[in-house]
Amino acid sequence: MSINLTEKAAYAAMYAYLVKVYEMTQSDDIGGLLGSMSTLSDGKTVDPAIWDDWLQCIDEVKQNKVDIKLRLK
Repeated sequence: MSINLTEKAAYAAMYAYLVKVYEMTQSDDIGGLLGSMSTLSDGKTVDPAIWDDWLQCIDEVKQNKVDIKLRLK
């Protein structure tokens, strides 16, 4: 299955996932992250560095630089 999302749509999906994790855990760390990730009326993130970090992560995924395999030691 292949799903094509824009950077903004993928970001919204990640945000929605983190909201679900926050609702299950009530983690202050995740709550703080969500606050920084939220968008303002101009569409920019509360913490501007978050969006730049997100785009960098997308580039790393596109270049196959992200390894999500579980490694047990």
